[in-house]
Amino acid sequence: MERHVVSCKLLVTALLILSSRTARSEEDRDTLWDAWGSWSECSRTCGGGASYSLRRCLSSKTCEGQNIKYRTCINVDCPPESGDFRAQQCSAHADVRYQGQYHEWLPVYNDPDNPCALKCKAKGSGLVMELAPKVLDGTRCYTESLDMCISGVCQIVGCDHELGSAVKEDNCGVCNGDGSSCRLVRGHYKTQHASGKTEDTVVAVPFKSRHVRLVLKGPDHLYVESKTLQGVKGELVLDKSGQFLLENTTLDFQKLSDKEILRITGPLGADFTLKVQFSSGADSVVQYIYYQPIIHRWRETDFFPCSVPCGGGYQLTSAECFDLRSGRVVVDQYCHYYPENIKPKPKLQECNMELCLASDGYKQIMPYDLYHPLPRWESSPWTACSTSCGGGIQSRSVSCVEEDMQGTITTTEEWKCLYSSKTAILQPCNTYDCPTWLAQEWSPCTVTCGQGLRYRVVLCIDHRGLHAGGCNPTTKPHIKEECLVTVPCYKSIDTLPVEAKPVWQKQAIELDEEVSVGEEPT
Repeated sequence: MERHVVSCKLLVTALLILSSRTARSEEDRDTLWDAWGSWSECSRTCGGGASYSLRRCLSSKTCEGQNIKYRTCINVDCPPESGDFRAQQCSAHADVRYQGQYHEWLPVYNDPDNPCALKCKAKGSGLVMELAPKVLDGTRCYTESLDMCISGVCQIVGCDHELGSAVKEDNCGVCNGDGSSCRLVRGHYKTQHASGKTEDTVVAVPFKSRHVRLVLKGPDHLYVESKTLQGVKGELVLDKSGQFLLENTTLDFQKLSDKEILRITGPLGADFTLKVQFSSGADSVVQYIYYQPIIHRWRETDFFPCSVPCGGGYQLTSAECFDLRSGRVVVDQYCHYYPENIKPKPKLQECNMELCLASDGYKQIMPYDLYHPLPRWESSPWTACSTSCGGGIQSRSVSCVEEDMQGTITTTEEWKCLYSSKTAILQPCNTYDCPTWLAQEWSPCTVTCGQGLRYRVVLCIDHRGLHAGGCNPTTKPHIKEECLVTVPCYKSIDTLPVEAKPVWQKQAIELDEEVSVGEEPT
């Protein structure tokens, strides 16, 4: 018995030692790396660069994972005069001989094979060289993207400036936006040389617009005028292909033999007026597209003063139309101009809930039924339906009313009730089908030979399938018509065919008389 107990104790001890070793090995696996070091200085002083942090492997064996991690830094725009970061790296090689001579190097952008290699072309020649296998960290992979080169590899960067983020700007320039803060504008223009003008305006593109693209096909030429909010005017003549700067805005212009193409990513730094200078020859056609910012937006106000000084009342917010350019409040019509602009509903909250003071200075307990009611929608009775059947409309008036603490109800401004949905002022009515005529089968001809008459029963059927009045008498099908039996008659000339009047003929006539005097259904 004692031997059995000793063996059990030894087994438990062995299991504890094994468990301790397993836990220690898992702990060692987590602590094979030293802590991350501090972040390095940013690779750029503006325009978005990269910073890194290092950690050291504490094991004699290989550690799993990376010993370096990166993040973006200094994501502020560079001043226009600082120039392009890739261009700066190319120009740094101007003092190095290539093929026995010095060159002024210009950057090669958007290389699809290796966007993070420093490829440059010599100005005035077709010489293209890879001057470095890697651009400096923080260099953009592509001109129209935030993705940046880090250690020679193109890393995805979202509009939130986070590495690996897939968040993008919408067409309005809002990070992770829904496109509701701008509107697409597209159109075309055709020059008219016969007018005698030497130039004309194609389109005026407002301040802060984005993604402007304009294509001119024909012999005429484009040029641009600008005007800042302060009234300063500028002009740019586009006589050759290249990149131009106007009011802190980069313009990409391409001049071809048969057309001219202007691209502006934006946002525009001023109001731009795109014009065309007439040339001799045929008329030109211009097509354009851009995203125009909605410069008048609704802005929610602060809460208005409480409806009562004490005893429990309410207060509401409203919305005002705000001009983003001037920073001023303008009339509501400016905001109503844009269908995309949805006026926010007022917010409502209770206020001044403390009890009112009586004349002797003590707190006066307010009965619950004297609590100040909220504004509410109140509607009039529905009007009579516009039609008796077949679908009509009935209407009523709906107004916002306010009730004071004495129970007096008065009409007030509609915005005070917009915290709740406005009740309908129109509704469909009498949507059932109108009564229609239903004709039964024709009876046999009243004669057995020659020409006679035949009859049928015609009923007025309502939406319930019942015979009733209400059908249009002018559209009623006829209940009798002539008929011809092709069997020859072999009777004497003085014996004419006698017209039979069976029971169904009498029934058809009686039904016709009954409907003609019946009243329309209510």
